Amino acid sequence: MTALEKITAFVGGYPGADILREFQIDYTDQIFINGGALPPGLVEISRKADLMGRVAVVNQYNFGLHCAAEKAPGDGAGRALSAAWLTDFREWVQNQSVQRLAPVFGDVPSQEQITAQNGVLYDAGDGGRAVYVVQLCVQFVKYFQATDPWFI
Repeated sequence: MTALEKITAFVGGYPGADILREFQIDYTDQIFINGGALPPGLVEISRKADLMGRVAVVNQYNFGLHCAAEKAPGDGAGRALSAAWLTDFREWVQNQSVQRLAPVFGDVPSQEQITAQNGVLYDAGDGGRAVYVVQLCVQFVKYFQATDPWFI
């Protein structure tokens, strides 16, 4: 199963997923939040090698959850509902990660962390439909064996 398939299945397990009606998850290479672009796809955070050539790489996947919701212009109730959903979703993701109920991406499940961040209104169409984007970050450790530990 690919990383994208894993995170999509995970989000589909959210108890409030029925409010999403339509959602799509993709890597974040085309999502702009707070005036800047998010790092795309897989990002290497750090790399550390031991004397035997075993290399621990801390990686982070950055996904964007695009979800459609009803939102009429000037609709304060719809805005409040969306804000409540975003807060609940972020807390659910955090709880799943802490309880180790989230999917595993790396070699050290006890060190994995999945977070849902930012939740912003990305697009509001004239037809009473809005698209929100939530950044999903998965930080994990992968181990590799270097063929020549002296060059690490």
